[in-house]
Amino acid sequence: MAEVEHSTSAPLHTEFAFALPRGYVDEGGTVHREGVMRLATARDEILPQRDPRVRENEAYLTVLLLSRVVTRLGTLPQVTSGTIEGLFASDLAFLQDLYRRINQEGHTQAAVTCPDCKHQFTVDMAGGRLGGL
Repeated sequence: MAEVEHSTSAPLHTEFAFALPRGYVDEGGTVHREGVMRLATARDEILPQRDPRVRENEAYLTVLLLSRVVTRLGTLPQVTSGTIEGLFASDLAFLQDLYRRINQEGHTQAAVTCPDCKHQFTVDMAGGRLGGL
């Protein structure tokens, strides 16, 4: 995973591994679950807004944005807007939440409470170690 050094001497993670809850099913029936999302740049958020599909339907911004920042999904040669369109709704929601967590909050962890014993703990929403596969 890409790391960039910054002033506090701790590396800045710019790529985050994840595992989709269901997985993308390609034309051949292969399920792709493991992937990588990178941090978004200002360009990633600005350029899709010029796309005519976004002007017609603002919800399409999510599709274009995710197709720019999801750099790998299984063994697919590339992730396109068509790939993102083909995701199950639960996987799209997962990627939207992951995007928000790494780009706004800076992490992929969430605090949760066990409904039975009320124990509080942290889970990694990406499904793996930060910055690693």
